[in-house]
Amino acid sequence: MYQVGDKIVYPLHGAGIIEAIEKREVLGVMNDYCIIKMPIGDVKIMIPMEKMENVGIRRIVNAETMESVLRTFHDHTSGSSVSWNQRYRLNMDKMKSGDIYKGAEVIRDLIQVHKEKGLGAGDKKMLDNAMQILISEFVLVMDVTEEKAADMLNQVAYS
Repeated sequence: MYQVGDKIVYPLHGAGIIEAIEKREVLGVMNDYCIIKMPIGDVKIMIPMEKMENVGIRRIVNAETMESVLRTFHDHTSGSSVSWNQRYRLNMDKMKSGDIYKGAEVIRDLIQVHKEKGLGAGDKKMLDNAMQILISEFVLVMDVTEEKAADMLNQVAYS
């Protein structure tokens, strides 16, 4: 299954590297826990091994898939016809899925709405979160700094 050193993506949190697998007692119960180091924000997350699949954790994509994902930004879309709360729910479902293409769609669609009429606070936060998640995976896939990943993603997404 998962091993120390594996590069993974935790939906709604971003990409990280499994730093350790340890037995820990939490609330009187011993379980194996996966310790994930998130390179952006220098955060560590601890998840019970038995719940890794249930929370949607997946391995990071390869460079070829990442390049395909970046092409998603050039696909035509128009999501501005739905209300902000419908858009928020749809986008949250996409983000929770952990699917990199769906995350890219959220970014693409929100940027389009931003260009057409601007974003409200909820949409801005959703866009920022989606960007951070994609940037975190881009860092691990392409082996670049966070700044370089953000620059490259912004260039592609806003062009």
